[in-house]
Amino acid sequence: MAQQKEVWQRGPLPDITPLLQPVAHALLQAREEVNAYMEDFSPVLLWERPAGMASPGFHLQHLSGVLDRVFTYAKGEGLSPFQFAQLEEEGKDAEHGYTTKELVERFDRQVDLALEQLRATDPAILPDYRGIGRAGLPSTVIGLLVHAAEHTMRHVGQLMVTAAVLKNGVA
Repeated sequence: MAQQKEVWQRGPLPDITPLLQPVAHALLQAREEVNAYMEDFSPVLLWERPAGMASPGFHLQHLSGVLDRVFTYAKGEGLSPFQFAQLEEEGKDAEHGYTTKELVERFDRQVDLALEQLRATDPAILPDYRGIGRAGLPSTVIGLLVHAAEHTMRHVGQLMVTAAVLKNGVA
């Protein structure tokens, strides 16, 4: 596979305000890296926890879940019962046994939803207050969106290292 430029080096994305371009670039970069790195990753290894660290399955679930939750707070909404159920599931396999492809596709869909929300976000509301969680911890729309991007990239890095350790039998 030929090395291509990172997403942020490919220019602005259409229909996304310049202030949110870095968020969109980070999410697209994360999607590309997750898809490339998890291709052909054995589902047998999804729940392995080398050195007691979080499993690849957890990271994949968390990547989707945290984007959903943080973007929900950015809209000024509370979490739904379904979102709480997904949060509770993070780190656990489904009864039917998740495949790597299912978890990657869930993340891909969540990135698509996040990009739709970024396109629809009026730049004028970016400094607006948003409460986080039941406690209503203080943040802003832009603070939440930037946090979603950086948190996503942090977990992508952790996922890549954990997956590499497991693929190469270093654990």
